[in-house]
Amino acid sequence: MKKLLQKGLYEVLLGLFTIYVLMDAFVIPHAYQQVVAQDNTAAVATATTTTTTEEAVSSASTTDTSTTTETTTASTVEITSDSYVGNGITIQLTETREYSTEIYIADVVVSDISQLQTFFAQNTYGRNITATTSTIASENNVILAINGDFYGTRSGYVIRNGVLYRESANSSSQEDLVIWSDGSFGFVTEGSVTAQELLDEGAWQVLSFGPCLIENGTISVTTSSEVGQAKTSNPRTAIGTYVDDSGTRHYVFVVADGRTSASAGLTLYELAEVMQEYGVTDAYNLDGGGSSTMVFNGEVINQPTSNGKTITERKVSDIVGITA
Repeated sequence: MKKLLQKGLYEVLLGLFTIYVLMDAFVIPHAYQQVVAQDNTAAVATATTTTTTEEAVSSASTTDTSTTTETTTASTVEITSDSYVGNGITIQLTETREYSTEIYIADVVVSDISQLQTFFAQNTYGRNITATTSTIASENNVILAINGDFYGTRSGYVIRNGVLYRESANSSSQEDLVIWSDGSFGFVTEGSVTAQELLDEGAWQVLSFGPCLIENGTISVTTSSEVGQAKTSNPRTAIGTYVDDSGTRHYVFVVADGRTSASAGLTLYELAEVMQEYGVTDAYNLDGGGSSTMVFNGEVINQPTSNGKTITERKVSDIVGITA
């Protein structure tokens, strides 16, 4: 009887320890570093169907010997339900339907790579710290946002806005997206180069999910490619880039709905095809499924869902966004 009690107590303690380990890994928040929120108050307008013009402001001061006039002219911002032009940023949204799936595409041009930023949930780098894409975007006055790589429940390199937060590698097969300081995309395998080396070489963002969808204009995935935890057809999020005939670099944010009767979802190969058809030459798959969300000017424009029954945002660790 004593041995049975000891065995029973051991099993209970082992079960409690296992639960704690799982909770610690996937539920209990761990804050490692607070990040100062960006002051992007000029980025988002209060309405999506109007055009806003900020008038020039002039002031003059007069002394006994001279008169000085200082003139500050704010930029003109034009916003509609599917476009944004101003502050050196152009965004054009389109919605298309392919493979029985609703797909949302944002074509973006920025005047400086610093306008393509990433943001942590609660402006905190850590583990299991989450918020919805729309909440993170709102707190940072982000014009356009998609969910990121959900770094907070995964391992791998984390470089965000030119700051190195995590340099431990995921695995020798983990393929990362590097957005360089010149705005171009690169793809690296963790372990073949260190995070510090990437930072020293000019990495502005490093996102760790994958896989690479298109590289140098060629689709990199096959019809059987899939991330380990995903279904064949899924809601998807991806980011890509191309350079137009005038030499201007564009960024393409894509979110596809899925898991509903209205939208079947895409395979990785179908996602790559959609982006290639749009002209994207380099593209990368981000966290998908219930995380897949696009926000424009404060509004969620797609139909995010985890179970296909309830349309609601999943809380995520981070977003990729455009801000003035």
